[in-house]
Amino acid sequence: MRTYHAAALSLCLLVAGCGQSKVSVAPQPREPDSNAIGYYCHMTLKEHVGPKGQILLKGSTVPLWFTSVHDALTYAEQDLDESELAGFWVNNMGQGSWEHPAPGSWIAAKSAFYVLASSKAAAMGGNEGVPFKKRDEAEAFAREFGGRIADYGAALKEVAETPVAAPGEGAMR
Repeated sequence: MRTYHAAALSLCLLVAGCGQSKVSVAPQPREPDSNAIGYYCHMTLKEHVGPKGQILLKGSTVPLWFTSVHDALTYAEQDLDESELAGFWVNNMGQGSWEHPAPGSWIAAKSAFYVLASSKAAAMGGNEGVPFKKRDEAEAFAREFGGRIADYGAALKEVAETPVAAPGEGAMR
């Protein structure tokens, strides 16, 4: 009889605990639509070539869009409290082209390899951090366009500290 009561009590505790757990779903990057507007420049993303960035803040369902990775890294370094961050993604430039980053090519910004100081400028000018998922793709890009490879922390610091270029030096269409 004791075994029966112990088993019944265990079953009740197990069932009672089932409703208390919350399943946390990791946020996912989104694809920009034709009306996605850059956070700083207030221009549509489609008006700019090169890699883009998106940052999702906790409690929000709509990401902040950035017309360049330079702008996204600047925001992350200067304006973002890390505790507010739900997700930060950049285009993997190992897919698509400079003119048209591939749809679905979003990768976590913190895991990317960045090519800094290449001949490719950010959308509104300045040193673009060109992100890649794979180091060998970043190395191939650096051989073709110059620059050096950096991890997220180094890219964040350097790109955010680099002044924006003079008018006409950006990568607009």
